[in-house]
Amino acid sequence: MKAITLHQPWASLVAVGAKRIETRSWATSYQGPLAIHASKSMDFLGLCLEDPFDRVLINAGIETVNDLPFGAIVAVCKLAACEKMTEPLIAMAPEPERSFGHYEPGRWMWMLEDVRALPTPIPVRGMQGLWNWDESGLEEALQR
Repeated sequence: MKAITLHQPWASLVAVGAKRIETRSWATSYQGPLAIHASKSMDFLGLCLEDPFDRVLINAGIETVNDLPFGAIVAVCKLAACEKMTEPLIAMAPEPERSFGHYEPGRWMWMLEDVRALPTPIPVRGMQGLWNWDESGLEEALQR
């Protein structure tokens, strides 16, 4: 299965269903199953204290940064499409979704569907770009 590593809090925002569009500077022709990996980086945790990040995370049961998983697969989904951003397409992205990404004409919107959070994150070392994950432990994690 293909995987992508996201910094926190974005990985958890995808896992809880609050972020359905991943914004990137690069496109992919890949469509299909995608694992969402939370990096070990703690560089952006200050966002967890700002609205709308704090409100959405708290509503999802993530009350402090200590509740965020790091260095693990946190969700699986389907990468349904990758579209180049235009002003009309950007305008269609609702809030708070737009607050969770870098929306600018010329960048790319990765459309995520069928997101399933893993009740127990699976520790895995991540990588940059799209990478291959062997799905070890996925079925067991989804059944917990």
